[in-house]
Amino acid sequence: MIGCKCEVCQSTNPKDNRLRSSVLVKSATTTFVIDTTPDFRYQMLRIGNDKLDAVLFTHPHKDHTGGLDDIRPYNYFQKTSIHVYANKLTEESLRREYYYAFATEKLVGLPDIVLHTIDETPFMIGDIEIIPIKVWHMRMTVYGYRIGNFTYITDANRIDAEQREKIKGSEVLVLNTLRREKHLSHFTLDEAIEVVHELGIKQTYFTHISHQLGLHNAINDELPTGISLAYDGLTIEMR
Repeated sequence: MIGCKCEVCQSTNPKDNRLRSSVLVKSATTTFVIDTTPDFRYQMLRIGNDKLDAVLFTHPHKDHTGGLDDIRPYNYFQKTSIHVYANKLTEESLRREYYYAFATEKLVGLPDIVLHTIDETPFMIGDIEIIPIKVWHMRMTVYGYRIGNFTYITDANRIDAEQREKIKGSEVLVLNTLRREKHLSHFTLDEAIEVVHELGIKQTYFTHISHQLGLHNAINDELPTGISLAYDGLTIEMR
């Protein structure tokens, strides 16, 4: 058994209990997740989510794709396929990792997936429009997404000027912020704050937080107005 003695891992504040980062998006008729982390099954059970139409991936790293196999209960109870949206790089990874889900002859009980390859072209999932935003995770292309006035970006350390234009005007931004110290592929706390100020976003939540950043309440107290740390179970209602 591996234990951790850091103050975040031993904190009694539920907001310091951080599972891997993803988000559930719901409208009146459509429900999808952005990324299926290795915690996906527990995350869905914890909130009692009984409907899933689609999965939208940001990139192929395991902490964002490792829970895809656990869509099977949704296949079973909904008696339908789950639509999966990913860029070409992520699609290639999914086909390798979950080869059995894409076999010509599918056995009963395997994940039932309809795979859609996406690029920067806006598209619809049900009644929800998705605008892809290309960001950089060191040298890897990662997709963030704008959904109405909400923008979600994880695993980035650079956003080019033309892509920042897609974010501007959002009312809410969720942005990755790993730690204080410099990192080769993630925004630091200071870098993320700088991005928010440049974009002029009214309300931002920092996500993909390492335990190295510190305790939720302590960090929140030092953040500028309009910026807060996200936490597991955070619900944002958009018009």
